Amino acid sequence: MKKAQLEIACFNLESAIIAENSGADRVELCANRTAGGTTPDLELTKIVRDKITIDLNVMIRPRGGNFVYSDSEVAQMKLEILAFKKLQVDGFVFGILNEDGSISEQQNKDLVALANPLPCTFHRAFDGVENKFQALESLIGCGFKTILTSGQETNVVDGIDVLAALVRKATDRIIIMPGGGLRSVNITALKQKTKAIFYHSSAIIDAGELANQLEIQALKANLESL
Repeated sequence: MKKAQLEIACFNLESAIIAENSGADRVELCANRTAGGTTPDLELTKIVRDKITIDLNVMIRPRGGNFVYSDSEVAQMKLEILAFKKLQVDGFVFGILNEDGSISEQQNKDLVALANPLPCTFHRAFDGVENKFQALESLIGCGFKTILTSGQETNVVDGIDVLAALVRKATDRIIIMPGGGLRSVNITALKQKTKAIFYHSSAIIDAGELANQLEIQALKANLESL
């Protein structure tokens, strides 16, 4: 089995630096934690890119709320991808759905093509799809490399059976990355059950927006102890 890796969702520069110094393998940079993450500021991203050497993925999400976007919102997402590519980031995180809860294939394909050759993660919009296994195949067809999901539950513990099934169905065609309530106290059980190779956490253990150094170290240690 491949060595499992850890991504930390960060909402500020300090968290990104803490993530790298604590052993994280990748940072997902976002703004607006209360909305579930939106596109970060371009200047902040430039600074983060300058300060950390581990992989840096950027959220492309024009607003909170649902994942059905207008033509103007999709146009904005395209411009953001082009702008962030110039900063030498390592990948993008986004997701677009249709009104009926299916994957908006053409819109997602267009963004994946624009991001190329950088890899794209389909974020937790996946947890709102009607047919998870059909959506899995659709996202593989769109060219995504990773799906971030809680297993369609409020957290990864409740979604553990679905996560395990998704990992089995995905085989080596796409990475299923458990995220949503992932903590050092449950990551061992998640790895044993799902056999996933990448895991996602904010490592925030209070009401603020700062990643906790000890929590990241514990997440990483528990991942590597199996």
